[in-house]
Amino acid sequence: MTSAEPLRVAMIGHAFMGRAHTQAWKTAGRFFALPRPVETAVIVGHNAERATKAAEALEWQESSDDWRATIARDDIDIVDICTPGDTHAEVAIAALQAGKHVMCEKPLANTVAEAEAMTAAAEEAFARGVVSMCGFTYRRTPALAYAKQLVAEGKLGTIRHIRGVYLQDWLSDPMSPWSWRMDKELAGSGALGDIGAHVVDAAEYVTGLTVRGVSGMLETFVTERPVAGGIEGGLGGRGAEGAEMKPVTVDDAAVFTARFSDADGHPSNAVATFEATRFALGRKNALRLEINGDQGSLAFDFEDMNALDYFDGSRPAEEQGFTRILVTEPTHPWTGNWWPPGHGLGYEHGFTHQVVDLVSAIDSATQPRPSFADALHINKVLAAVQDSAWHESRFTLV
Repeated sequence: MTSAEPLRVAMIGHAFMGRAHTQAWKTAGRFFALPRPVETAVIVGHNAERATKAAEALEWQESSDDWRATIARDDIDIVDICTPGDTHAEVAIAALQAGKHVMCEKPLANTVAEAEAMTAAAEEAFARGVVSMCGFTYRRTPALAYAKQLVAEGKLGTIRHIRGVYLQDWLSDPMSPWSWRMDKELAGSGALGDIGAHVVDAAEYVTGLTVRGVSGMLETFVTERPVAGGIEGGLGGRGAEGAEMKPVTVDDAAVFTARFSDADGHPSNAVATFEATRFALGRKNALRLEINGDQGSLAFDFEDMNALDYFDGSRPAEEQGFTRILVTEPTHPWTGNWWPPGHGLGYEHGFTHQVVDLVSAIDSATQPRPSFADALHINKVLAAVQDSAWHESRFTLV
């Protein structure tokens, strides 16, 4: 372990994402040679009692119910934002102005205007040596990172088609309880921003292309849900019969097509279809991406996250077919720091890789990716889909 001064982390929020981030902060230095150690210093929640219990359960040094006072402390170096989207802008901008490095969960904000303000604050802070990053962790799945390498090496040739879907089913039951994810004021959008943002980012990350316009549809299948668990309510579960009902003000499903620009900003001929839903019965966390080029194809499914299917169009016809690549070799991205080949990784490892990249960027004073500017672009894509859906499938420029 390095003898450098530790980076002390304050995490704002301690529900589902807070638990995932905690595991990452505590694990990164055990498997990777971090340039600086990290300490899980303060966990912050809006309820003091629950924050105290969370700090004890997750083994953080302290707890607080005052994020402003926590950010103002001289002994805090990193602020990790794991709260609903309506708070991201206020917390992130304050932290950056206080000279704290920032990790912020996705989507970056609930509106483009908030994301633009956050990006401006991040760029100003970077000029002072303060870095920030948005948490699109699926980028750090080894199989997707390897897919990006294959595309960059020209294995697929010119990209023609992209098909991206993110399928879950945890809201299929109309009695699944209401949570903040069903409130537009808190979450910004439903399946579109919650999971659709991930598959758009993954598609752009792997291909190097950038969405320039979309045409979309949004649908809400269940317009009200029973109250159970309050704002901290999360994934799954079932509400009680006769419970108070609250309206659902976000989309349950999003479907949209997209066109792209290439790395030089010129229009690309590639076309894409995207789908995001929390109503696909039987699908638990199926982030799927298929990319077809004029020389090859790639296919990935997060429910089989350690594998990548690759089709090499240059092989003789009698030898052609998709090859399943088990992405667990030491030469694959990140995997050499974990287990022997064939011993797969899981959902939580992407968060650990995120910590490694953030700490390395802080130490080297470089901009980690995805930056707030990258995440702002995704916010613009989400807004364009919503605008297109509102205008009944009009093609909307990003």
